[in-house]
Formats: sequence, structure tokens, C-alpha cells
Amino acid sequence: MMDFHAQNVSFTEFRLNGFYSLGQWRPFLFIPFFLMFLLAITANCIVIYLIICQKSLHSPMYVLIGVMAVLDLIMPVFFAPSMLLSFLFSWSGISLTGCLIQMFGIHFVGTFQITLLFWMALDRYFAICKPLYYHKYMEIPNFLKFVFAPAIRNGLLMVTMVSLAGRLSFCATNVIDHCFCEHMALVQLACGDISINDIVGLLSALLIPAADFILITVSYTVIFTSVLKSGKAHMKALNTCITHLIILSISLFSVLIAFSSYRIRNNISSNNRIFISIIYLFFPSCFNPIIYGWRTKELRQSFLKFINNAKVFALKK
Repeated sequence: MMDFHAQNVSFTEFRLNGFYSLGQWRPFLFIPFFLMFLLAITANCIVIYLIICQKSLHSPMYVLIGVMAVLDLIMPVFFAPSMLLSFLFSWSGISLTGCLIQMFGIHFVGTFQITLLFWMALDRYFAICKPLYYHKYMEIPNFLKFVFAPAIRNGLLMVTMVSLAGRLSFCATNVIDHCFCEHMALVQLACGDISINDIVGLLSALLIPAADFILITVSYTVIFTSVLKSGKAHMKALNTCITHLIILSISLFSVLIAFSSYRIRNNISSNNRIFISIIYLFFPSCFNPIIYGWRTKELRQSFLKFINNAKVFALKK
């Protein structure tokens, strides 16, 4: 129990203490997470490059895949460099302002990764169920109508969540048991009532991933019903839908585990909870471009052409 004087002091500098129980083994974590960071940066840069350079990939579907690659590229940049430096040199200090900026970046980009899957489902819905009007609906002015509402929703909820976290007093300790500033990892250090923060966090989960999941489910239900009625006419487009569903399943499974690890009573250790949170952020960034590259014929062919050109260029040198 903290005394009254201690409650008048609020920390503005924090120390990220994730995996410190590993002691001398902690620096070795640099190797696997650096390799994942390198994979995420390299794979997503290649996807972005291919989509920009190949005119055949300038259709709305590939533009959305390119936007996904941009988000998957930005996500690890928010937390991986500081985490890796912490593993190597124990540089673990962060200001409250820096912590809140990192928190906003991680959660804001994370919400758009889920929302983008909804936009991809819309793209497939128009391509399969409304093929005659596909280009009309997917023109930028028309498609922006479907973008504005989710974008405003995501922005408002994330700003509210981070602002409320920034207004808390942190008088118990300045040690965050994590490798980056996750919302609940910081909020749990507050010495006052955090019920409103927990409610806003729950609302963010219900109004973004859960709501988008429902909309995506409705879209794909209509799509699969249409494909079953039309036979094999749309099987090629349906293959892309299956790719999207694989990505969606991975993303939602990761979100569910990371979210429940803080809010449901369980026996998950601190190290396991932190590991789950890191994988939840890293996994989509590493494997989304690989899954799209493997399952999307046009991207796969463009990548093989890119590799062959690179080999020819290297031989000429």
C-alpha cells in the first residue's frame, strides 16, 4: 500500500524490463528477433517494389496488398530497433512521451492491418459478386467512401486510449514488464483507478477487430454463396479470397492471444506473455508478404522474374 506522499509523485521516465529474468541469456534474444526484423523489412520492401514497378500489378487488389506491405513494414520499425538495442546494450530507458508515441504507433497501425483485411474483402466482393461494376466501385473517389468511416473510427479510439493513458499517475514503479510500450503493460503501473482505461481498451477491441471480423465474415459468406451458385466461373478470384482468409486467421488468432493474456486470469508467465505480444506484432509483418507471394500467381511470377534479372545483373558484374 503506497502512502499519500508517494501518490503525489508520478514517474515520467520508465525502464522496459522485458525478459530480464533470463539474465546473461537475454542478449541472445537479439539473434532470432533481429532475423525476424530483417525478414519483415526485406520481404515487405520486395513486395512494395514489385507492385510499384510492375504495371500489371497496378490493379486495386494489388494496391491493397501493397498498402498491407507498407503497414507490415512500418509496424516493426516502431518497436524492434529499441528492443534489439535493449537486448544488446541494456538500453531500456524511455520517457512517458516516447512511450505514448510508441503505444499509439503500434496500436494505430495494428488496427489498420485488421481494417485493411475488411477493405480487401470488399474488393473481392465487388470482383466476384458485382463484376460489371467492379471498376466503378473501386475507383478512388468511390472506394474512399468505404475508407473514411473505419479510418476515423480507428483514429478516434486510438487517440482516446492513448490520451487517457497519458493522464494517469504512475507512482508505484517506473519499470514496465515488457519490451515495448503496450497499452495494458503501462496502464497497470498506474496508482489510481484504471477502470475507464480498461473499458476503452475493451471497446477498441470490440469496435475494431470484432466489428471488422463480423463485416469480413458477412462479405465472404456472400462471396462463397455466389461462387457456389455460379460454378467455376470465379474460382481464380476465390483463390485470392482463401489467401485473405489465411492472413485474417493468423492476425485474429494473434490478437486474441495477446489481448486475453492481460485480461483473463491465467498461469501465463511474464516471459511467455511478452513473447506472445512480440510474435503478435512480428508474425504478420514477416509472413504476410510470403503468404501473398506464394499464393498469388502474378506476384509469384513477378518475384521470380525479379530474381532472374538480379542473377543476370550479378553475372554481368
